[in-house]
Amino acid sequence: MSSEMIAVVPAAGVGSRMAADRPKQYLQIAGKTILEHTVARLLKHPSIERVVVAVSPDDPYFPALPLASDPRVERVNGGAERADSVFAGLAAIGDSNAWVLVHDAARPCLRHEDLDKLIAAAKASEFGAILAAPVRDTMKRGNGSGAIAQTVDRSDLWHALTPQMFRAGQLKQALESALADGAVVTDEASALEHCGMTPQLVAGRADNLKVTQPEDLALAAFYLENLLRDEQ
Repeated sequence: MSSEMIAVVPAAGVGSRMAADRPKQYLQIAGKTILEHTVARLLKHPSIERVVVAVSPDDPYFPALPLASDPRVERVNGGAERADSVFAGLAAIGDSNAWVLVHDAARPCLRHEDLDKLIAAAKASEFGAILAAPVRDTMKRGNGSGAIAQTVDRSDLWHALTPQMFRAGQLKQALESALADGAVVTDEASALEHCGMTPQLVAGRADNLKVTQPEDLALAAFYLENLLRDEQ
């Protein structure tokens, strides 16, 4: 069975919540785009052989990046939904037995110790694994009108992070099945869950931040600075 390990980075989104003049993955931290930092974190890990980046067909920013000419990076055309971009990445991989790690384009602070734990857990699991962080705060469910309906028991509640790691063929079949059934697929693991599979939860660092809101940029810059200093 193939041991090839390939990362897929869906990067076709527009990131409207950032209210910026370009998609959030092309905003800069420390002189490089978020996407460049994210892909660099993946490629620096010795187990990851290449990265497939799914961008919009008319994306004007990606071709201008040094990333675009890196032989370890393959660009594919993504789609309107995350699943479309993941499908495009899986098609580029081709090998259904390869390991695929799907990672958010806007998570530039991934630490290699988390990747090590994820890879070990996914390889030992029948259904792959995802990085996740236990919920720390008190959780409230709203009533639809801006008031509290109830407090939700936070025990065994997790924030799903990325990467999420599966066999390429298993992920493709799960996505196809879930979407055909009209299931809501918010991350790759949710497609496997819909099919009755149970990926492993791997406790990851909370500083594996997804840049979503404008205030996240400063925090990501702080985390990234600490990460790079720790690796020196």
